Amino acid sequence: MCTVTFLPLGDNDFILTSNRDEMPARKTLEPRTYRENGVKLVYPKDQVAGGTWLGVSEKHRLVCLLNGGFKNHQRTSFYKISRGVIVKHLLASNDVIGEIKRISFEEVEPFTIVLLEWSKVLKIYELVWDGEKKYFKRVDNKPHIWSSSSLYDKGVKQERKKWFSEWLEGNNRFDKNSIIEFHQNDSKGTPETAIKMKRKSVETVSITCISKKESNISFEYRSIINSQLFELALKSF
Repeated sequence: MCTVTFLPLGDNDFILTSNRDEMPARKTLEPRTYRENGVKLVYPKDQVAGGTWLGVSEKHRLVCLLNGGFKNHQRTSFYKISRGVIVKHLLASNDVIGEIKRISFEEVEPFTIVLLEWSKVLKIYELVWDGEKKYFKRVDNKPHIWSSSSLYDKGVKQERKKWFSEWLEGNNRFDKNSIIEFHQNDSKGTPETAIKMKRKSVETVSITCISKKESNISFEYRSIINSQLFELALKSF
């Protein structure tokens, strides 16, 4: 996984959309509310490892995972913890910035995390663990697209950035329906590189769109495999 876009809506509002590119047979539970260390979280659960790739918490926080660091890597036979479990840990943390600086990711598979916080003003961060070193920075509050390094090389990433730039040129006002349409596009590029992609063993299995407007959050999860739509309306998140 996956492909992620971020769109700022002004003030502390935004739309973040994520395509999960995964093996179709991998079991997943639709988004629901959980309690982790006494903190209310909402996320779809990966039934294999018990973690998630995307969630929000009552800490006024969103955490989104992409597999891989800056480039594709060779997997090893052992990793001490699932990357999806780290997402849950960061969602529930009392001091997520301090936690990221303190925590060791040794023996964790490379990943990229997009972190949003809006307790005061909206801040966007990017965390990359390349298997040897972590890179953590604040990101400008402007439209962005990320593509998983495990699935897409540098050339494909650049091509997808071009598609996103073209979409931005044709969409002066951002709304979730139009960005979901972008994430459903399977005609640009090849089936293997399209935003909604399909390969022999991996394909886009779901599209999740989280939009925030004032104190209200809309959490939409589309299961492409099951042709189902789950919608949650959250307050005070």
